Amino acid sequence: MEYKNIDGVKMPVSRLVFGTASDPFIEGKDQSELLDAALEAGINIIDTARKYGDSEKSIGKWLQSRNTRDKVVILSKCAHHNMLGIKRVNEKAIRNDFELSSKDLGTDFIDIYLLHRDDPEVDAGVPVEIFNAMHAEGKIGIFGASNWTHERIEEANEYAYKHNLIPFTISSPHFSLARQVADPWGGGCVSITGDENKDARLWYQKNQMPVFAYSSLGRGLLTGKLKSEDALHASQVLDKFALKGYGCVDNYIRLKKCEELADKKGCTVSQIAMAWLYHQPENTFAIATMSSPKRIQENVDALSIDLSDEECEYLLDAED
Repeated sequence: MEYKNIDGVKMPVSRLVFGTASDPFIEGKDQSELLDAALEAGINIIDTARKYGDSEKSIGKWLQSRNTRDKVVILSKCAHHNMLGIKRVNEKAIRNDFELSSKDLGTDFIDIYLLHRDDPEVDAGVPVEIFNAMHAEGKIGIFGASNWTHERIEEANEYAYKHNLIPFTISSPHFSLARQVADPWGGGCVSITGDENKDARLWYQKNQMPVFAYSSLGRGLLTGKLKSEDALHASQVLDKFALKGYGCVDNYIRLKKCEELADKKGCTVSQIAMAWLYHQPENTFAIATMSSPKRIQENVDALSIDLSDEECEYLLDAED
């Protein structure tokens, strides 16, 4: 496992992040054995959110039964818009979400706390003030945003600097070899893939703010369960969100190239796609949902797969 230090976090953090936006966690099922396997493999950070059904309850059961709270970093998210699409970037929603998350997780402290969505009509300084207050109260460690543009993060941090406050230090956009061609879920998903987001990537490369990349395997498109030769039948393998967000010719070409390199290097398609992400110049951490110890180990092993700059460019090039 490879670890990186993040200022304000109690321990070096594994670059592979255990994601819990999957059905067993969302349904609140006991996933203790799977979390045991992740921790044993060296994964010491768990990504969750108030929006992920009963995921936090599932994690909380494990933390309590295994007494593992001091061994892991918890990243959770708040203030997702509600079922009616009403935005919730306000103090009441943020604090209410924290209290519910804290209860379900069985901890009064969340190491990394992110806004799950943005509301551009709210001044960026508002959540900065709220998070600083919660940090001072000992409720949260470092904080930032998921699905915020880099311009809005800059606005928030300019406010923090001018008012001698702690700035946002973490961001969680979509980032992977698979380009996000449409907003999978609606409500303002933000990606830094594709030519249209080159400026965002340059910004992250320059300031090296940790990027916690969600849908790091294109929501299943680059896991190997879909074969490039079967792309016309992708709807039989991928769910509607994956098809909407990542189902395009360019990504199927990238899948084919992953298959070619995987065959050449004697590894899996998903390992090639994960290795590509780890080789990018941004300060990346890959969030991945993993359903078995075997899949966990494969994703861990991807960290040791060497890709040349030429191979990385080859994978990204959508020319067949």
